[in-house]
Amino acid sequence: TVCAGSTVTFNGTGASTYSWSGGVTDATPFIPGSTATYTVTGTDINNCINRATQIVKVNALPSVSSTAISNTVCAGSTVTFNGTGASTYTWTGGVTDATPFTPGSTASYTVTGTDVNNCINRATQIVKVNALPSVSSTATSNTVCAGTTVTFNGTGASSYSWTSGVTNAIPFTPGGTATYTVTGTDVNNCINRATQIVKVNALPSVSSTATSNTVCAGTTVTMSGTGASTYSWTGGVTDAT
Repeated sequence: TVCAGSTVTFNGTGASTYSWSGGVTDATPFIPGSTATYTVTGTDINNCINRATQIVKVNALPSVSSTAISNTVCAGSTVTFNGTGASTYTWTGGVTDATPFTPGSTASYTVTGTDVNNCINRATQIVKVNALPSVSSTATSNTVCAGTTVTFNGTGASSYSWTSGVTNAIPFTPGGTATYTVTGTDVNNCINRATQIVKVNALPSVSSTATSNTVCAGTTVTMSGTGASTYSWTGGVTDAT
């Protein structure tokens, strides 16, 4: 009993020379095309002959095929390979059948399927691995005063989405010091991320004083600001003068 495509070596015994039916040559490997009976005619030194037969059963190879959840993935993504048409499966490239696998690069994977007759056949799957985009980000300023706008921009991909209500390339007023993450998606639908930290400084608590709030014409008033480091006034006033 053999699998299709396997060789069989027939040997006659008990005579001097042998001839076989079915295209067989004695003691020479032969590939049977299907299940059949082969007859050997043996001739001895007296030129007397006799015959014997061999039945060889040929089992068809399993019709093995393979599937992958996806044939094009982004770097770092898993793929699950499945063999079909046989009983057990082994894969090249470190793959285990029906188990998620992370391909390192574009490659061809071969599955060997074995059926109940121990006959085998093979199939292949090619998986293309696209690199992740090299995403980075910028901000018009990483340190601002409360109430000031910042414009964030992602680079290195095709489209961008941000955390915390930010829209790419649109002025945004951060409410406090925070880290903002941009997710960039490229033309292959692969994504990568980058971050920007923006520090928001509180506004100074500024107040002012004057030596008097009611004066007679021609009388001087000294005005002073408090709560900040430097002061400028409207109306031609110089602080503390």
